[in-house]
Amino acid sequence: MDRVPGLSVRLKLTLSYAGFLMFTGAMLLAVVWVFLLRYVPDQARMSRGDPYVGEPGFFSPSRQDLLHAFAPRVVEMLVFLLVFGLLGGWILAGRMLAPLTRIADATRMAADGSLSHRIRLPGAKDEFRELADAFDAMLARLEAQVAEQQRFAANASHELRTPLAVTQTLLEVARSDRSRDVGELVDRLQIVNSRAIELTEALLLLSRADRGAFPRAQVDLSLIAEEATETLLPLAEKRGITIETSGDITPAMGSHALLLQLTTNLVHNAIVHNQPDGGTVWVTTGARPRAVTLTVENTGERLSPRLVATLGEAFQRGTERIRTDHAGFGLGLAIVKSIAHAHGGTLTLTARPAGGLRATVQLPAP
Repeated sequence: MDRVPGLSVRLKLTLSYAGFLMFTGAMLLAVVWVFLLRYVPDQARMSRGDPYVGEPGFFSPSRQDLLHAFAPRVVEMLVFLLVFGLLGGWILAGRMLAPLTRIADATRMAADGSLSHRIRLPGAKDEFRELADAFDAMLARLEAQVAEQQRFAANASHELRTPLAVTQTLLEVARSDRSRDVGELVDRLQIVNSRAIELTEALLLLSRADRGAFPRAQVDLSLIAEEATETLLPLAEKRGITIETSGDITPAMGSHALLLQLTTNLVHNAIVHNQPDGGTVWVTTGARPRAVTLTVENTGERLSPRLVATLGEAFQRGTERIRTDHAGFGLGLAIVKSIAHAHGGTLTLTARPAGGLRATVQLPAP
């Protein structure tokens, strides 16, 4: 936005300091002058002394005489106060506004793309220090978000490039080998295309949850958990996994579709990354005075705390995920985490001592 150039804040403060100092001095001199006038006669007088005691006479000046003597001194004093106020105010304003200069420099560096710079304003805690600390915290969050977005974009590009590269390879092979079975080529292309569509839908869902652009209504997490387990029951039976659900009515505020996706991702993750045969998945919901919880646990291999700490990040996969036929994209738990945050909740992942994973989603109670 173009603005009309004006006086700097330092100059305004300097003029304010000087003006206030001159006003105070003028008021003080005016008060002195008024009190002097009360005891000064209108006309000059010559008092007579007492010759018997040897007291000499003396001259008493008039108000006019006092004015002629006092006025030049008043002008000199006001000029001195003006010069002193301007110089002192300029120096004082510069010292007071020095933190704002550092904050402005950091803002310009951030606008140029340098988010690693920090103000780190020294000194005691005051308004400028609070502003600088708040700006440093904002820069830290922005830097982390930009780094996460860049990493996410790089990973997403890599994941999307894989099916496109596979598709191109299949088409080149089919073009060079005319005798190749077209039906087999179509089937393989359909599989690759379906996987690319699933990845795109997962990315769109993750973006939608991050923006928080969805309607909210009161839902029951226990019913959502039952719906998700019924949907995934055929997959569990195919893999020999038992699903156990429990919990009372668990009211919450949010999007039914997103919370269903959250629960489905957790249950699907627990089924796929379970024991090869005879594993179990426990789905539990509960309500507390200020929060509601959804917990999904599964049996499986022992997981290190270091691995568990990274599973909630986008495109992060455990080694056992890659070896299965449901390798996924590493977005399942990232979507769960994003949906939970969009609803004002949290996702907590912990490794079970006996093996497997425990995922706990906590949402605010309505």
